[in-house]
Amino acid sequence: MWQYILETAVYPREPAPLKELREATNNHPWGFIATLPEAGQLMTLLLKLLNPKKTIEVGVFTGYSLLLTALNIPHDGKITAIDINRKTYEVGLPVIKKAGVEHKIDFIESPALPILDKLLEDPANEGSFDFAFIDADKENYVNYHERLIKLVKIGGLLVYDNTLWGGRVCWPEDKVPPHARSGRDAAIEFNKTITNDSRVEFALTSVGDGLNICRRVA
Repeated sequence: MWQYILETAVYPREPAPLKELREATNNHPWGFIATLPEAGQLMTLLLKLLNPKKTIEVGVFTGYSLLLTALNIPHDGKITAIDINRKTYEVGLPVIKKAGVEHKIDFIESPALPILDKLLEDPANEGSFDFAFIDADKENYVNYHERLIKLVKIGGLLVYDNTLWGGRVCWPEDKVPPHARSGRDAAIEFNKTITNDSRVEFALTSVGDGLNICRRVA
């Protein structure tokens, strides 16, 4: 079914720059952690509906979701992109430049929490972002959420990737491989946190590896 979705609905509509970047990422040893193209297709629809001008991305890797966002915001739109590794970002940078959207991106090489805290030091940043995409260390998702919910405006969207953790969120604990337990436990905690968060409306979807799509309402 997954292959049918890709071949029928995703690949035929995937913009050429995104295809080029996806193929370049497939050659990277950690290419499997990139945003999946079917998740990207849903994000494209959300961006077009929201029409954001100021966005933030926590976790960039080679930049598939970053390029996708840059292609779907206005010419004068801006993305604050945070990642601990500039080398992986530079894998996708030539494609981003060729697509003519590098000017929209402010890449910051750093752990995300100090940057988010620094943004919050300026009251003008509170409620100033239209859209946030988070695809970083799952153990910090709750911490990222507590900061981003203040940075994103009421009516804005926060989209969290990998919230089903390969389906392991519903596996019996003794069936989860040791290397996957930390991320799985973090995903379970995060999804419970969102369920109990009255500041958002949300949908936990099975698109890709699980997208938790939140709309700030308070």
